[in-house]
Amino acid sequence: MKQPAPILPLDTLASECAEWRRRRLTIVLANGAFDLLHAGHVRYLAAAAQLGDRLIVAVNSDLSVRGSKGPSRPIVPQAERVEILSYLRMVDRIVLFDTPTVGPVLERLHPDIHAKGTDYTSETVPEREVVAAYGGQTVICGDPKEHSTTDVISIIRKRFPA
Repeated sequence: MKQPAPILPLDTLASECAEWRRRRLTIVLANGAFDLLHAGHVRYLAAAAQLGDRLIVAVNSDLSVRGSKGPSRPIVPQAERVEILSYLRMVDRIVLFDTPTVGPVLERLHPDIHAKGTDYTSETVPEREVVAAYGGQTVICGDPKEHSTTDVISIIRKRFPA
């Protein structure tokens, strides 16, 4: 069985990234809330992992998710979301972040590639300028955006009304 990917503080992960760069490994960072993990999430992470040698997943904390998706979210608490992600074979490291965007994480880690899902275009990624400023690349990957936690919640509510 795969050992779970470590959930690391940002400073510790920055040291690991520096070592990976010395070894000329390509570092990819994917990010999201991953609330109610679904096939679209897994396909996105699998595609992101194919872009490099190491995949870091930056996960929105509960505070960050509430700020972006409202007071009823997340459905799954951050400790459980990161635990689930840690067992996915393509995930090498996990870091939590509280900020509205993953920009501060990108600024600290400087991954070679910032992978975003197909619900974005290269022009609409909020952190694209942060990544370009340190010489990184923003890549759109994963399957077409046909899955979302919001849609799953809606289906559940329709099938099981209160």
